[in-house]
Amino acid sequence: MGHVIAGVLSSKGIQVNLLTGHPDDWGQKITVYLPDHNGSMTGSLNKISSEASEVIPGVDYVFICLPGFLIPDYLKKIAPHLDSNTMVGSVVSSNGFFWMAESILPAKSIYFGLQRVPFISRVKEYGRSGVLKGYKSILKFATSEDSKSEKIKRDLESFFDTPVEILDTIWPAALTNSNPILHTARLYSLFRNYSEGDVLPEEPLFYEEWDISSSEILIACDEEFQATIRKIPFDHDQLPPLLTYYESVDAASLTAKLQSIPAFKGIRLNMIKTGNGFIPDWKNRYFSEDIPFGLLIIKAIAEEMKVSTTNIDKILIWAQGKMGKQYLINGELKGADLYETGIHSNFIENLVPLHP
Repeated sequence: MGHVIAGVLSSKGIQVNLLTGHPDDWGQKITVYLPDHNGSMTGSLNKISSEASEVIPGVDYVFICLPGFLIPDYLKKIAPHLDSNTMVGSVVSSNGFFWMAESILPAKSIYFGLQRVPFISRVKEYGRSGVLKGYKSILKFATSEDSKSEKIKRDLESFFDTPVEILDTIWPAALTNSNPILHTARLYSLFRNYSEGDVLPEEPLFYEEWDISSSEILIACDEEFQATIRKIPFDHDQLPPLLTYYESVDAASLTAKLQSIPAFKGIRLNMIKTGNGFIPDWKNRYFSEDIPFGLLIIKAIAEEMKVSTTNIDKILIWAQGKMGKQYLINGELKGADLYETGIHSNFIENLVPLHP
């Protein structure tokens, strides 16, 4: 996402600075290849550094394109160098961004989060190019400062050439039934019967080979998600059930839909190559991001709202065993590794200040 956003914005003549832990791996030029082989766009980065003091002062916007586990450290890095009118945005907010920002950024900071990422994207060559695989029909965001919402809306529409909608509260951005349950339901369906030593002949296609069992567990988890958000006062139409979102009516039609989305074509599950084939990588991003900074966040809020999550728990218990982590004990969030996740209690005392 960082590659594509940097390339898109800089190609428009917008001055883009890059804060990265790997500055020597980036070139001054960044190229973005467009969907369906429709050409490319190339921009030039203004500054590239691992030091926030060299790239943050004076900027209008900061776009955070990071996995959840890195966000707190980077918020701490940028916080001393933010101007009072700099707006800090996360390209996805269901990883705990809002309570991280509330806890770490200076008082009265302006921050916002997108409900879903602006593009479907992939890295082509690290530090040099990315692939823009697909646009979203609309972008939605929530902000900590209502007085800035119209400006943010106009700027995002200009940046990403996509219509933008302002959400009334942080909730439809801070929670999502997208990746946290979409990815984890698929992983569970693929590997719940996996035994150590089993080898797959090739890496599965994540969506094109999507099956009925993946849809069934996904729908069951979404029902628990919907029961949770109904306990929180906001417009629930902003987070429709997945069957509605994907214009489906049951597991079979949802399966066909997910198999057919053009932007999802060719996406494989990254696994570890061995001499005989492939074995699961329990540390890849589908696990390290979508469990501790996705599904666990939903579970934590459901627990606070006293909503039963039998199917979500099933995935978490399975995943923590494969990851060598301890999050749930007897169905409750009491595990020793919760401190390293994005759940709200790691950053704020309770959810009350965030209620509308």
